[in-house]
Amino acid sequence: MLRLLFFICSLFLSLQFVNAQERKIYLGLNYGRATQNSFPLNDPDYSYDNQYLKVQINYPLTFKENFNFELLIEPSVYFANHKLLNEQFVLPTTENYLELREKFTKRRAFEEYALNIGILVRYNVFSNFSSYLLGSVGPMISNEDTERLRRGFAFSDILGLGFSWKQKRILFDFRLTLRHNSNLNFASPNKGHNSFGIESGISFQL
Repeated sequence: MLRLLFFICSLFLSLQFVNAQERKIYLGLNYGRATQNSFPLNDPDYSYDNQYLKVQINYPLTFKENFNFELLIEPSVYFANHKLLNEQFVLPTTENYLELREKFTKRRAFEEYALNIGILVRYNVFSNFSSYLLGSVGPMISNEDTERLRRGFAFSDILGLGFSWKQKRILFDFRLTLRHNSNLNFASPNKGHNSFGIESGISFQL
């Protein structure tokens, strides 16, 4: 429910400011890598990592001297790898549990397609350097099952901490992210996947 509320509020804010003064909209491309198998996550039951590409759109909502709020829109594709490490995670009470254990304990590659929408809070440290926090949520489609998440529709939740350096009309970006995928119990299983990532990118002012 909180995910849906955050998603709706983000869209509402964008509509409220659409007729405001001229916006310095940035359009760019980010590349990143993420894994579950490292601090602060490192669940011993499974291995999950990915690399990803995302189109990034930053739409300013406020124009303050130090703090600014921006609407963040990120269509993304994730190239993921998964393997069940603890076969006992699939319980004997599960139908066809031996078949599922054999299937999920083999490393498999699949894709996830997501559209995250959220809010970025930026602090301007200097005229050309800033730090920021972001939170976003959006629908996601995965094309494979795992023992933790049914393929098909789910949600992608992201929290991030980043830094930007501006050079004329170009914005160079670096950030750390925590991501969680699950489906609000629309289908079973729904333990979800977690990953910690590092990404960088470049955006251009339109």
